[in-house]
Amino acid sequence: MLNLFLIQALNGVQLGILLFLVAAGLTLIFGVMDLINLAHGALYMIGAYLAATFTAATGSFGLGLLLALPATLLFGLALEVLVVRHLYGRDHLDQVLATFGLILILNEGVRIVWGAAPMSVPVPDALSGSVRLVGTLHYPLYRVAIIAAGLATALGLHLLVNHTRLGMRLRAGASNGPMVAALGIDIRRLFLVVFGLGAMLAGFAGAMVAPILSVDPGMGDSVLILTFVVIVIGGVGSVRGAFVAGLLVGLADQLGRTFGPILLRSVMDASAASQTGRTLAPMLIYILMAAILFFRPSGLFPARGER
Repeated sequence: MLNLFLIQALNGVQLGILLFLVAAGLTLIFGVMDLINLAHGALYMIGAYLAATFTAATGSFGLGLLLALPATLLFGLALEVLVVRHLYGRDHLDQVLATFGLILILNEGVRIVWGAAPMSVPVPDALSGSVRLVGTLHYPLYRVAIIAAGLATALGLHLLVNHTRLGMRLRAGASNGPMVAALGIDIRRLFLVVFGLGAMLAGFAGAMVAPILSVDPGMGDSVLILTFVVIVIGGVGSVRGAFVAGLLVGLADQLGRTFGPILLRSVMDASAASQTGRTLAPMLIYILMAAILFFRPSGLFPARGER
C-alpha cells in the first residue's frame, strides 16, 4: 500500500507540474490583460505537435524540444497580433466566443496539417530507464525529468516575476493595469510579451507530455478545464498560486482515483465501491475548489499578495 501511495503521489506531482506550466501563462494573461482565453489549451496541443514533428525530423527529442519552444513562442506572438489584441477591452462574453472559435479553428487546422490519427513520440533513450525509490520500488526516469524540468521552470518564473523589471511590470499590471498604462509603459508591448510567454509555457507542457501521452487533435480541451480550476484555486494573476494549486489538483486527482474505491470498500461491496469510486473521483478537484473558495474567495494567493 505504501508503494502504491508513493507511485500515485509522484504521478500527482507530475500532473500538477504540467498543470502549473499551462496555468502559469494563462493566469498571467487573465490577470494582466483581463483576457479570458479559452484557446490556451490549443497552444498546449500545438506545442505537442511541434515537438513530435521536430523530433521526427531531427531524430532527437532534445533537439525537437529546443525547436518546438521558439516555434510555439512565434505562433503565440502571431496569434496575439492577428487575433487576440483585437479583443482587449471587449466584453468577456466577446472574448469567450472569439477564443472558443479559435479552438475550433486550431483543432481543425491540426487535423488538416497533421491528420486525425494520433501521433506518438518515443521516450528519449537517455531517459528511458527508471530510478529506484525505496527497496524494489522503481519510477520511470522520464517522469522524474518532467518533475525536475517543471520545478526548474517554476524557479525561473519566480525569479522573473519577483526579481526583474519585467516581473515588476507584470505584478503591477495584474494589480492595476490602467495605472500601469497611465505611467507611460507600453501596455501593448507588455501584453505581447505576456501572451508569448504564456504560449511558450503551454507549448513546453505539451512537448514534455508528448512521449507519455498520444498527441491528437483536441488534446488541450480537457487540460484547459483543469487549468481554470488551478487558476481559481491559486488566485488570478498569481504564479505562486498556480504552482501550489497545480500540485493540490494533481495530487487530489491521482490519489482520489486510486484510493477512493479502496476506501469505499470498507462500507460497501467491491463492485459497488469500484463503480462509485470511479464516479466520485473526477468530482474531488471541484469539491476541493469549492472548499478552498469557501474560506478564501479570492484564491490561495491573489495577485495583490504576490511579492
